[in-house]
Amino acid sequence: MTDVAAIAEATRKLVETHVLPVEDEHDGDVEAAGGEALRIRLQAEARAAGVFAPHAPAEYDGLGLGMVERAPVFEAAGWGLFGPMALNINAPDEGNIHLLAHVADEGQRERFLAPLARGEVRSAFAMTEPSPGAGADPSALVSRAARTSSGWLLNGHKWFITGADGAGFHIVMARTSGEPGGAGGATMFLVPADAPGVDLVRHVGTQDRSMLGGHCEITYTDVEVGEDAVLGEVDEGFRYAQVRLGPARMTHVMRWSGAAARAHETAVRHVAGRRAFGSRLAEQGMVQQLIADNEIDLAATRALLLAACRELDDRGRASESTSIAKTFAAEALCRVADRAVQMCGGLGVSRDLPVARIAREIRPFRIYDGPSEVHRWSIARRAVRRIAGDVS
Repeated sequence: MTDVAAIAEATRKLVETHVLPVEDEHDGDVEAAGGEALRIRLQAEARAAGVFAPHAPAEYDGLGLGMVERAPVFEAAGWGLFGPMALNINAPDEGNIHLLAHVADEGQRERFLAPLARGEVRSAFAMTEPSPGAGADPSALVSRAARTSSGWLLNGHKWFITGADGAGFHIVMARTSGEPGGAGGATMFLVPADAPGVDLVRHVGTQDRSMLGGHCEITYTDVEVGEDAVLGEVDEGFRYAQVRLGPARMTHVMRWSGAAARAHETAVRHVAGRRAFGSRLAEQGMVQQLIADNEIDLAATRALLLAACRELDDRGRASESTSIAKTFAAEALCRVADRAVQMCGGLGVSRDLPVARIAREIRPFRIYDGPSEVHRWSIARRAVRRIAGDVS
């Protein structure tokens, strides 16, 4: 039986020893901290500690942990902003490993999954497009792939593609049938990043700075790929996206729970030692409410997360439970980080403590992997169908 508690503890020690010093020195800016060279160094430390790739299949040198088992390990890694990168559980690679393990054929597993799981390459997942293309509404997909005598010709324009700069390959969503707005007709393609016609236009500047490879704008112009580039079946891309998105949303929750917990503990230590107006800040009612509300938000986040993970481990679709957990967590963890900033006062907005950068990095989670408003729309529609039936 896998000793998950021991893996989580070893991960915590790795983060405290090797990750936090470099993160603190560079204020969570991964490029300033060394970029690709830092990734290679930290992943070597994770291998030595026996915690590398806890989610990857054992046949590819991973630990093969299920979703519930991953939660404490990923949270321990998330204690440091570069911790997930060290364990090779950063987005988008973690989600792409999961997708490839479930959908790729044997040849694709050896060519793409094996080196990705072992940290030999990085990857990108290219779905989001500028307006009027796919964003929060994937069905708006406008990128196209057309059949040729030898395979497919891919054309498209993507942006906010995380990790694309320096990635070895992209998983590209393109329309192979139907029109934008339709429920089907998308196909996933495995595209080498150096294929002719793949052009990295720019890094889209965002407030977060801890994601290696940035968030990039990319164009695909007459990119030729063979039949073996199709991941899964033609026109089934939206179905496969669900294989990836539910678990990936939960692993986001795991990682950001670690970061938020670090901000909270930092703030509690601060108010326990700081005196003002005749007493410790931790003894004052308004501060105690901030502490208690953080404890509640962290506990509720973990409870919703584990409920969704159990459903995923039982091979359920978990569409509703992952949507609920993601929406609550994205907002709750932002609240935790914001309260931590408030408790720390001037230090809370300084580089002397980690809380300001954690708040900066967590905020986009309310948009990435589906804005809270879109998840609420989906949750509400399911509730109406369940309670009132089809009233359209």
